[in-house]
Amino acid sequence: MLTRREALLGAVAAGAVAATLPQVAAAAAAQVSEAEIAALPREKVTLVAPPHVHAHEQVAKGGPKVVEFTMPIEEKPVVIDDEGTVLQGMTFNGSIPGPMMVVHEGDYVELTLVNPQANSMPHNIDFHAATGALGGGALTLINPGEQVKLRFKATRTGTFVYHCAPEGPMIPWHVVSGMHGTIMVLPRDGLKDGKGKALAYDRVYYVGENDFYIPRDEDGNFKTYESHGDSYADTLAVMKGLVPTHVVFNGARGSLTGDNAMKAKVGETVLIVHSQANRDTRPHLIGGHGDHVWEEGKFANPPAKDLETWFIRGGSAGAALYTFRQPGVYAYVNHNLIEAVELGATAHFLVEGDWNDDLMKQVEAPGPIPTN
Repeated sequence: MLTRREALLGAVAAGAVAATLPQVAAAAAAQVSEAEIAALPREKVTLVAPPHVHAHEQVAKGGPKVVEFTMPIEEKPVVIDDEGTVLQGMTFNGSIPGPMMVVHEGDYVELTLVNPQANSMPHNIDFHAATGALGGGALTLINPGEQVKLRFKATRTGTFVYHCAPEGPMIPWHVVSGMHGTIMVLPRDGLKDGKGKALAYDRVYYVGENDFYIPRDEDGNFKTYESHGDSYADTLAVMKGLVPTHVVFNGARGSLTGDNAMKAKVGETVLIVHSQANRDTRPHLIGGHGDHVWEEGKFANPPAKDLETWFIRGGSAGAALYTFRQPGVYAYVNHNLIEAVELGATAHFLVEGDWNDDLMKQVEAPGPIPTN
């Protein structure tokens, strides 16, 4: 019997053998040597939990470098609503979604992925930003008590999903249990509008959208389980129905509202990175717009301008820039309003500053309808 690791690695090896000699020769000629990579400067980055993003330069200083990340995998129960519903969660770095990584085009991403002995299942990581070996999934499958180090070159700019992809039905189960995140590969000279003008942001927030599938008992109440293994069969049955019980931002209903609202000030430009690793979604900022929007997340393409609602394909991440012009609480929603209001896909921006009557003013307060 083949192990999961052997099956995955075997598939990759078979594909490699099928490559033609000219292709292999061309690839070899383009490769940078290990000595050249070893000579590059290194930067060790400490990841932070979403919606926040680790400190980074918007315009690269100097040439390419090796950016080092370490990410432990944590299996844990997660409360996903105010009724105490529990998800048997699987996470990168302990958060849903996993943290956002930021590098520049031409940099090398070097990730140490850790599967602690306390976990119960094998895990890996598939980077949509990477080239080859199932996005790294074929080279990173690790059992509890193991770790692995993967390096890939960031050759394409944009925002890209990463997620766990062990095999078969394990793939969607791990993803909808929380195992996904985003990497942003910035152009070395920063973001640009459609005419080549530089764009910059004062703040950046990462919103990861999740669809959850929590089984119910015979009375219609959400069930709880002792372990991930105990929850699998029932959860898979709900997943196959394709009807989520929850659609939330950053792991739980209300995770980005109230005291957890994202902060900004009038006049500040905010970059909002939004991912959905499994289903299509349609972000909308109520009371604002997308000044510049990369719906497909590809910074090499000119951004769309002045969008009211934008579209994020399942299995991808997009980015939107907006300069806040009025103070107050802005709702940021999935504009399937059923999912926003009933299932939980709502976040808030809390913006400080002075009100501008020229942009909006209540000319007359509510009162009785005149009879004359």
